[in-house]
Amino acid sequence: MATQSFLSTLRRLWRHRWVDGADVRRVLPPEALERLKARVAASERRHRGEVRICIEAGLPWSYIRRAAPARERAITLFGKLRVWDTAHNNGVLIYLLLAEHAIEIVADRGIDAHVSADEWAAMARRMASAFREGRFEDGLTQALEEVSALLVAHFPLAEGEPDRNELPDEPVVVV
Repeated sequence: MATQSFLSTLRRLWRHRWVDGADVRRVLPPEALERLKARVAASERRHRGEVRICIEAGLPWSYIRRAAPARERAITLFGKLRVWDTAHNNGVLIYLLLAEHAIEIVADRGIDAHVSADEWAAMARRMASAFREGRFEDGLTQALEEVSALLVAHFPLAEGEPDRNELPDEPVVVV
């Protein structure tokens, strides 16, 4: 059993070290990241929420060594990127782990109280479908549109209320 665990860890390590920044740039070139940034900015002009997109090539060794899931890393980045630190507790992180094509959506308690776990999971499944087809920008755009619709429904900007942009709009790439 220990040999199987060791081999699984070794295979996962190889997969995560094999994917790097060049792979991220291949599936999401700089112009795609700029378009995503513009879409986040446009989205946030319609609601009081904050959306961050994070793409990571592969997990750090410490996560692989202890067989931590992508969800754990997404939650860590949710904190490091301060998505939890918004005035209305309505930040959302859309996370893509390229090495595993893993998708995680982490939402702060303000918006999470309005959206069921099944809705978040369905959104992630739709993203996964686009990713399997190699349409990474489309999948992230679709998720952003769905998250935006939820934020508009639950945290709309009042007439004449200015957009308080609390977090940067550009996607974060971790290599």
